[in-house]
Amino acid sequence: MRWLLLGLCCLAAGLAFGLRHLPPAWDPRTPLDLTAPPNLLTGAKLGWMARHPETCFAAFALSGIPVDRVPDRASEVGCGLQDVVRLAGAVRAAPGVPLVTCPLAAAWVLFERNTLQPAAQRHLGSPVAGLRHLGSHACRNVNHAEAGRRSQHATANAIDVAGFVLQDRREVQLAQGWSGAPAEAAFLRAVRDGACRWFNGVFGPDYNAAHRDHFHLDMGPWRSCR
Repeated sequence: MRWLLLGLCCLAAGLAFGLRHLPPAWDPRTPLDLTAPPNLLTGAKLGWMARHPETCFAAFALSGIPVDRVPDRASEVGCGLQDVVRLAGAVRAAPGVPLVTCPLAAAWVLFERNTLQPAAQRHLGSPVAGLRHLGSHACRNVNHAEAGRRSQHATANAIDVAGFVLQDRREVQLAQGWSGAPAEAAFLRAVRDGACRWFNGVFGPDYNAAHRDHFHLDMGPWRSCR
């Protein structure tokens, strides 16, 4: 028993020493650096933001990425805004910069840097300069149903992406590109597949007819990639 207790004490001491000397990127206690190469802790830190929004704003501060925070807005019908910002990132959004939750904005930065731009360069030979979207905040139920649970759009926790504008001025729209030229189709599928690493909900043209012309990306509580 004495040797067992001694072993446990040594293990605890080793763990404590290790935590004190972990690099920030591998320390679960430090905010997520959105500009650093992703590692095994990235997803866990991103998920933690949904329950602890202050860690999301800390991540943007650590990463040196400014965010335009929007005042909270209460709602009696389940459509309030809380911890919402204007979408961050290098890609210009049109029409207008959408309002999204801070965790969704953080996921977008990771998606843009690690999925969207590499896929554009690989398949189309040009970086993405612009985003075409169909909105983010809309006080409605899932699938616009008259009854049922609220959509993630009701709290700006989702964004619908209709297409992208490349730096060379080409435009790739989901409505035409998903079944269009091979390079565009391959790019859009790489974007869809890669988005599943960063967002909890990803729905596109393969899901149903309602999503034939856009990607739905959200940070809701359920994980689904379709």
